[in-house]
Amino acid sequence: MPSPILKQFLNIRLKLSYIIYIINYFMELSMAFGKYTNDYNVRSRASSLSAVDEGLRKFMLRVYGYMSAGLAITGVISYLFANAYVSGNALVMSMMQGPLAFVVMFAPLGIILWMSFGINKMSSRTAQNLFWLLSACYGISLASIFLVYTGATIARVFFIAASMFLTMSIWGYTTKRSLAKMGSFLMMGLIGLIIASIVNIFLGSSALQFAMSIIGVIIFAGLTAYDTQVIKEIYVENENSEDTTKKAVMGALKLYLDLLLLFQYLLMLFGNRE
Repeated sequence: MPSPILKQFLNIRLKLSYIIYIINYFMELSMAFGKYTNDYNVRSRASSLSAVDEGLRKFMLRVYGYMSAGLAITGVISYLFANAYVSGNALVMSMMQGPLAFVVMFAPLGIILWMSFGINKMSSRTAQNLFWLLSACYGISLASIFLVYTGATIARVFFIAASMFLTMSIWGYTTKRSLAKMGSFLMMGLIGLIIASIVNIFLGSSALQFAMSIIGVIIFAGLTAYDTQVIKEIYVENENSEDTTKKAVMGALKLYLDLLLLFQYLLMLFGNRE
């Protein structure tokens, strides 16, 4: 059975994920990555593109490819570390419930900050490698999920999360309507969710936690559509840019976080604990 510290680890990691998401959002602004839905010309050009435009299709496939590879790394490492923990591996146990657990917990935040301050100067290869490293770090911290929730629950909830993600991403990709206002509203909602989470640390209200889980699912489902549209508009702004690979990596990171947080909130809602 998992120790109480693992459950605390899960809750703290989820709250840290909010902070990472916010930092990633503002990081986009620093690298001219999140402004495009406010540019009428770019927005019009993007909405006029056919969903089967060859250049756009290749760019989006690249984004989804990076995101899928990152999720695969996270999933495999999570499963392996959970099994190693159950088997009594001393190193893995120290990484999940000793002082090293905090290093693992804050490592993604450190990587995001590194990318935030260095993305304009680093090479495309470095950006890719940092994304793989971030995925691996999340894999280690997410291993605790396998110790708290049943395997069947994790598989079922991930299928639901992936289905919701795919539906919302397709909508964001194909809609002609600008989602800029919706995105701004959802980001304000996310900040409110962070504040409510901090307050609930002291209240310990299960009803508030349930409400936050529902709101979290709505927010990250909506952000999936918004982020997909932003990535589409990034393609228009940077069709001939040499930074295309870095833009694809950052787009993949955005969608990776969308799906990861959507999955976590659904798990909090529907998960059957061990």
